[in-house]
Amino acid sequence: MDTRTIIAKVRDGIPPSVDELRWFAGGLATGSVSDAQAGAFAMAALLNGLGEEGRVALTLGMRDSGDVLKWKLDGPVMDKHSTGGVGDCVSLILAPALAACGVYVPMISGRGLGHTGGTLDKMEAIPGVSINVSEDDLHRMVKDVGCAIVSATGQIAPADKRLYAIRDVTASVESVDLITASILSKKLAAGLEGLVLDVKVGTGAFMKSADDARALAQSLVSTANGAGCPTAAMITDMNEPLAPALGNALEVAVCLEVMSGNRLAAPRLHDLTVALGGRLLALAGVAEGEGEEKIAAAIASGAAMERFALMVRAMGGPADLTKGWDMLAKAPVIRPVPSRVSGVMSGWDGQALGMTVVGLGGGRRVETDRIDPAVGISDVTRLGRMVNEGDPIAFVHAASDEAADNAIEQIQRAAEIGGTDPDTPLVHERIDP
Repeated sequence: MDTRTIIAKVRDGIPPSVDELRWFAGGLATGSVSDAQAGAFAMAALLNGLGEEGRVALTLGMRDSGDVLKWKLDGPVMDKHSTGGVGDCVSLILAPALAACGVYVPMISGRGLGHTGGTLDKMEAIPGVSINVSEDDLHRMVKDVGCAIVSATGQIAPADKRLYAIRDVTASVESVDLITASILSKKLAAGLEGLVLDVKVGTGAFMKSADDARALAQSLVSTANGAGCPTAAMITDMNEPLAPALGNALEVAVCLEVMSGNRLAAPRLHDLTVALGGRLLALAGVAEGEGEEKIAAAIASGAAMERFALMVRAMGGPADLTKGWDMLAKAPVIRPVPSRVSGVMSGWDGQALGMTVVGLGGGRRVETDRIDPAVGISDVTRLGRMVNEGDPIAFVHAASDEAADNAIEQIQRAAEIGGTDPDTPLVHERIDP
């Protein structure tokens, strides 16, 4: 095997062999592939692609560059992954709902990226919770509780960690093939028997166009199935926040409201959770309609809340969240955002809303930033609603009056008022195995 030969093949549009790509992934983890060579490979892959067989080979090689979890449980081991959006806290409801339905969910999650919130940051908004657990503790938690939402250890897909950092500084992040391998290498290292993918499209998503979202969804589904993991995807709407709240403690509170049986606290969040859960149960052999009913029942009955509370306690959090969540951080300044005009709420710039939360301190500009779990935006007005001039279209939760003033202006600019109700569907398309 020769690194230069592999790079030259990709550069010239010649697919490297399966063995070459798996060897290359191993070299990323061991350091035998240099940073310069990894950067050249990434740019060549961005420009020419790897082909479906190449994507599968790179994904499996990156998966196998570290630990791959193995399970001996009495039910299916499954998971969900979202490509990221604003107000997207599905994972906090779906993982315990699936656990209540007999599915085991080792959910290895990530932190916020750009304007999107991170599942781990939301979990850490619960006082006492530690998302860093050993592999032994992860196995124990999944067996006893049914689900765990944790960070990856340094031994999970180390090849991806290295290649991702190099892509970030070589303008090659946008490669669909490398995005696919990055997402799936980490997910498949969890030893999954089924996966559902939530590919977001719209103003609050990374993928702004339907064509881009479809290309990524198809790549993810074909690659995951080619790697031996039954996988389906949904392309879902992110032209408005999925939940009416953005910010870590605020999103946790909304999830707890939904899991306490209050669907109306976040109907879009609830309904997408049910749809994704039903699709995942269908991969496990349950009729999809029946699967959706099971997930909805787990949420409405409080079974999902009980599992979530058990998981939180196992991770060092409060003893019993089912009795209340007043311990979540609250911002000292809470102010309404008045509408500048009257009319129909016809659009939100989701990316601008997400960056407003980052500016408040609810996300990171650089890796070392500390997150304020209390800040964010709540009560975001749904599209299609009529508002009058001066009516609140959202509420800002800030650490100071100055920060609130800046956020109010940004939110007002992000609101489109006066058009027509876009009435877009929650699920745009399905990509089946």
